[in-house]
Amino acid sequence: MVNESYDLIVIGGGINGAGIARDAAGRGLSVLLVEADDLASQTSSASTKLIHGGLRYLEQYEFKLVAKALSEREVLLKAAPHIIWPMRFILPHQKHLRPAWMIRTGLFLYDHLGGRQTLAGSHGVTFADHPAGMPLKSEFQKGFAYSDAWVQDARLVVLNCMDAASRGARIMTRTSAETAVRNADGWQVTLKTMDGETSEVRARGLANAAGPWAVRFLDEVASQKHPYSLRLIKGSHIVVNQLFDHDHAYIFQQPDGRIVFAIPYERDFTLIGTTDVEHEGAPGKVTIEEDEVRYLCESANRYFERSIGPDDVVWSYSGVRPLLDDREDNASEITRDYRIQLDTAGGAPLLNVFGGKLTTYRRLAEDAVDKLAPELGNRQNAWTGNDHPLPGGENPNPDDLVASLRASHAFIPPSLATRWVFNYGTRAMTIVGDARSLTDLGEHFGADLYAAEVDYLREHEWARTAEDILWRRSKLGLRLDDSEKRRLGDHLAQSFATPMEMSASLR
Repeated sequence: MVNESYDLIVIGGGINGAGIARDAAGRGLSVLLVEADDLASQTSSASTKLIHGGLRYLEQYEFKLVAKALSEREVLLKAAPHIIWPMRFILPHQKHLRPAWMIRTGLFLYDHLGGRQTLAGSHGVTFADHPAGMPLKSEFQKGFAYSDAWVQDARLVVLNCMDAASRGARIMTRTSAETAVRNADGWQVTLKTMDGETSEVRARGLANAAGPWAVRFLDEVASQKHPYSLRLIKGSHIVVNQLFDHDHAYIFQQPDGRIVFAIPYERDFTLIGTTDVEHEGAPGKVTIEEDEVRYLCESANRYFERSIGPDDVVWSYSGVRPLLDDREDNASEITRDYRIQLDTAGGAPLLNVFGGKLTTYRRLAEDAVDKLAPELGNRQNAWTGNDHPLPGGENPNPDDLVASLRASHAFIPPSLATRWVFNYGTRAMTIVGDARSLTDLGEHFGADLYAAEVDYLREHEWARTAEDILWRRSKLGLRLDDSEKRRLGDHLAQSFATPMEMSASLR
């Protein structure tokens, strides 16, 4: 790779970096995306898995942010129906926390701010005759229902990278930018793989989408002066065995003013989160604290008849949200909107991305490339908001796709066909290949994971380790035991004899 040249190098393989790489490649720019770990290995896989406007942001008068997010919700539902789908939310009413008129007003705004087209509107609910009332304590008699959407967050990142690669971008995972030297006409970047191999590449522009490491990149890698500081806010979630058997999610008001979600998760579980805790340490691997576990259990216990405690937690995850410091004392009140800054005064173009949320990533990427592309001599129009589905999202009705897959491959169990379609969409047929029986799918690692799927993820989605597959490309880590996970890890270790780069060959 010595002296390979690109129009743009994107630093960071989270949702913002992936979105920028996709948008830029689609406008005809040559793009290299560099990620020090796996795609979506940090913040972008640690979300509450929602595509939503953020109902609580209305109380903070973030009307512009909510409207932008709700508008994006419509775009993303159409672009990736296999990994993003509608979900109804139940808000039990506690009049001492927020009066009913305030909630009705907020839901009215929520229904109308973003140009809702496909989702059902909000309305009042009497729990005595609604299935969502059964798991709740008897003191909750009325509430509200409204719509948002669910997303496979890490898969959203991967699909953006796959689409970028199909448009010519190069995606390098487990490769860090060690130095970035800025000249008048470009950047020279030294890369280092986890194997210790180094190389140098050049680019006419650079996009810093390093998330929690964005400021550290400017300070330690690019040596650029800047006025920015980030607030690192840790959000943690817990997963417990299923607390209810319907398909609605809950949004629970808490005495401290925060809200906590309880969401149906991976068929047999319930996801509860999130916390908002100031994080002072390094932005790398973060874990949930005992106080956070207790807080989330207590948050659920205020509403559900069935009580849970720390011993009921089967899995937890934490991530650090990099929010631009706006001097707000309360971590929950810091704006989730993004800021994009283009710097051309110091030489070659440098674009910095700060903040943002999963729902608005596409709009952020579009704004970023709108600013950066003209500096690189490219004046192509933005394109991702039009009819351009993400890989696998070509069929707008995943249920029909499940039926088709079952009809053509009757040996695939219904649960496996459903999981494949709601992870890979039309690309599920690539996994099946020429198989005519379950045996043809290769080694069985446990649950419904076969070698055919593992090899697909290795060849087309940059998966290298068992963790990549079990906790980001899927959530099968909830279903495999330790020996099965080790066997999967051994299979992957034997598969790789070359460096850390693959190309998404689904073009």
